[in-house]
Amino acid sequence: MQADLPKNKIIILFDGVCNFCNSSVQFIIKHDQKDRFRFVPIQSKIGKEIIHDLGIDITKIDSIIVYEPGNTPYLKSAAALKIAMELGSIFKIAALTSIVPVTIRDFFYDFLARNRYKWFGQKADCMIPGPELRSKFL
Repeated sequence: MQADLPKNKIIILFDGVCNFCNSSVQFIIKHDQKDRFRFVPIQSKIGKEIIHDLGIDITKIDSIIVYEPGNTPYLKSAAALKIAMELGSIFKIAALTSIVPVTIRDFFYDFLARNRYKWFGQKADCMIPGPELRSKFL
């Protein structure tokens, strides 16, 4: 599977039925000036294959996964920081939170992740990108 992934792109695996996650994907697409990211819903066939290949137990991680083929995946707050750093410009300010211990960052990340459906809602099905965004999704 990993041989099929684009080598020069960063893959973001996200919860395709989560309204907050879908809004975050739209935000990232809008600010991805360097066209660095590609997106995969965790619930999709390719999402499940990538997660399996990476050996991640998705039942124990309520998180986005950021993966650069050939490298170790980023999870939880580390994934959010990686996205901010790649977006560049003003978003690099988020890197300042890297001085906060990962256990504290992940505590707040997990709190948001646990409550995202309650606070932001969810869809019955994964989002289907329109033709103008289809190239951003694997």
